[in-house]
Amino acid sequence: MNLGRIDLNLLRVFDAVFEDRNLVLAGKRLNLSQSAVSHALGRLRDALEDDLFVRTSKGMEPTARAVAMAAPLRNALHQIQVALGDEPFRPDVAEREFVVAANDYITMLLLGRLSQRLAAEAPMVNLVIRPSTRLDLAGQIDIGRIDIAIGIFAEVPPRFQSMMVWQQRDVLVMRQDHPIGDRTVTHDDLLNYPLVAVSLGGAEEGAVGGFIVERGLARQSEMFDRQALEDAFPEGSARPRLRVAVAHSLAIPALLRHSEMFAVVPSPLGREFERYGELKTRATPYPPPESAVRAVWHARNAHDPALQWLRAQIVDIGRQVRS
Repeated sequence: MNLGRIDLNLLRVFDAVFEDRNLVLAGKRLNLSQSAVSHALGRLRDALEDDLFVRTSKGMEPTARAVAMAAPLRNALHQIQVALGDEPFRPDVAEREFVVAANDYITMLLLGRLSQRLAAEAPMVNLVIRPSTRLDLAGQIDIGRIDIAIGIFAEVPPRFQSMMVWQQRDVLVMRQDHPIGDRTVTHDDLLNYPLVAVSLGGAEEGAVGGFIVERGLARQSEMFDRQALEDAFPEGSARPRLRVAVAHSLAIPALLRHSEMFAVVPSPLGREFERYGELKTRATPYPPPESAVRAVWHARNAHDPALQWLRAQIVDIGRQVRS
């Protein structure tokens, strides 16, 4: 293939179509008409001798050649942008979209506050929240379809960067009129009252030690420290019963409303439940380890002014969650 036949603008069109899987949306991103996008895509197809995208009922599906090209091309375009110099990010006039991956409770605690801040400081910026539970999370960060993922990660590969948002530990929550009253929860209580916990994927989905590894990124699959709970009871003795494993932490209040169960949840979520007045929080009768909620992004975006601004907002809001 003769590189001289490739116009840089054709690669920008390819990147936008790969991102949006739709010619109209790609055109809006590039300020081009649908026919201009279609024409540019046709020129690139001729130059590369590949269809690149096939029109389906779900949109423009990339071919194997397009999938192989996508991440390297995005990296190359980003390097060109860095070499030419980035425009300063002005949140008050910026028009762009941030895509953040998070689970439901992080969305409630952090991204709800972020949405309010965007409305006040960056009114033309849109926020898209994707589930961090998806099995191809690292792949979506690699190809640029997710800007930042927020969660608990045991391993972060070198091509990604990360920062701490807050630290947390497991606590117990229960309904306000629970039979234990206001006293301290004991080991015997954990044997007498069954538990609710959040599990986002087990061994059947490849989870090992509470984490799922995909493309080098190990993300939390169980939203509690199972090992710390089990270690609190001698092997061979009675152990707490995990009666309900639920995929959505925001379902916990409904599960506890008319039940004597305890739920094991992260401490920031426990405080939030308690703030609404329906549930109360108690310390676990064993020492739970601290874990760090982190934001993860691709290293190629380290110097993107817009994403630098977004990360600063996340850190600041994380301080509010900790306080």
